[in-house]
Amino acid sequence: MVKIIPIFPAAGRRAFLTLPIAFTLAGCGFKLRQPPHFNFNTIRLAMPGTALMQQISRELTVTRQVKVVSDPAQAQVTLISPGEQRENSILSLDVNGNVLEYELRLRFSFRVTGPDGRDLIAQTEIVRRMNQSYNDTAALSKASEAEMLYQSMQDDIAQQVMRRLAIIRLDAPASAAQ
Repeated sequence: MVKIIPIFPAAGRRAFLTLPIAFTLAGCGFKLRQPPHFNFNTIRLAMPGTALMQQISRELTVTRQVKVVSDPAQAQVTLISPGEQRENSILSLDVNGNVLEYELRLRFSFRVTGPDGRDLIAQTEIVRRMNQSYNDTAALSKASEAEMLYQSMQDDIAQQVMRRLAIIRLDAPASAAQ
């Protein structure tokens, strides 16, 4: 009886078969999203201590490019916001008048100023909307689902703010299109 010895062991075979995929992705220019590059070193967050403010502060700190400061004299850039607003409205009702679906909204308005008080990003509002089905018999679980949806919207808004902060040029005049 002839014993066949595999050229590649199972683990090596998988690695060998995934190489063409890796080379194809690298060849087409694919690369993972990189953290944004900021053109300033310090920022002051002039907004209430909400969860969104804490998330923006955390994401700025994680980049290790920007230091969040509380003293206006030390800040190259100041993000000014009254905070976020959570809203919900009824989208649909059944024939008995019970709510079937809500629209959840998270609004965040802000502006960014330089050390001289000049607007680097004019007053901007970001609004995220999500629909949530509703059932009276599962009110507690729907409340926690709504909280998770608001958290998802908050994550998205924080990422949008980060991308907008990354386009700031301290030496360029403010643009109304931002």
